[in-house]
Amino acid sequence: MDRKKIVVLGTGGTIAGTAASASDHLGYTAAQLGVVQLVAAVPALAAGPWELLTEQLAQVDSKDMDFDIWARLVRRVSHHLAQADVQGMVITHGTDTLEETAWFLQALLGPDKPVVLTCAMRPATALAPDGPQNLLDAVAVASHPGACGVLAVCAGVVHGAREVQKVHTYRLDAFSSGDAGPLAYVENGGLRLLRNWPAAPAGQAQTAMKNIANLGEKRRWPRVDIVLSHAGADGAVVRALVADGVRGLVVAGTGNGSLHHALESALLQAQAAGVKVVRATRCLEGRVLSSPDDALADSQGLSPVKARISLLLELLAASDAPA
Repeated sequence: MDRKKIVVLGTGGTIAGTAASASDHLGYTAAQLGVVQLVAAVPALAAGPWELLTEQLAQVDSKDMDFDIWARLVRRVSHHLAQADVQGMVITHGTDTLEETAWFLQALLGPDKPVVLTCAMRPATALAPDGPQNLLDAVAVASHPGACGVLAVCAGVVHGAREVQKVHTYRLDAFSSGDAGPLAYVENGGLRLLRNWPAAPAGQAQTAMKNIANLGEKRRWPRVDIVLSHAGADGAVVRALVADGVRGLVVAGTGNGSLHHALESALLQAQAAGVKVVRATRCLEGRVLSSPDDALADSQGLSPVKARISLLLELLAASDAPA
């Protein structure tokens, strides 16, 4: 019987980081080791019931993740998932923007095979690095029968792309799925599933995919920014962004998406001028509960950074995109 093929794509991050001292968990340099080295550092991967294929797609600190890498990533993920002998994929990634990349891939692809992002909070040179176990767990999830969708695996917890958020700056278990809760746990190489695998989101993904493929060398993506409502907020930032040609704005409101009146006024003016505006909440849990007469659309439960991605894809799928 042929072994399952799992493709491991490397993009850098802390999981591939190194420091001068094994006790240094902060002063490291991210994205120093290649994905082949990461896999080789986990002997159990070679002994598993799978065949691993590795590919180095990028080598960055994920705080510097950009549209060029996303465009390449979605193409390579699409290519590998289309191969009949590939059961699933693992992407090694930095923690800072992992939730954004996860939602970008889920919103575009809604894959019927598992695409598992994994990471580390300690560099590979740490006395007790967390990356090797996270990578082993991610491969176990990617090879699990019936698994599908874009997932994140960290510290033995499996999160869905829609819910996952980084909620801590330092601890090894740095991610949460909020009030939705984890999707599953990895326990001694096995999977304990708590709820359904992520469903493919409805939308205009195929049109957006086509437009991403046609963006050309400069890859002029529609500009979408995030603004924050807070005490004393005004509309100056909104007006500056509109003057600079912004195509979409996501506002992270207080509580149930409430907005300072001065900021709201500027956003309504921007919307009237043709800028797409979406309202999210800056709260870590819960979602905006909207009313039919709300002047600004809500984010459908997405966090501000994920609402930005969905709005970006909506603009890419529009007939006049890319600009």
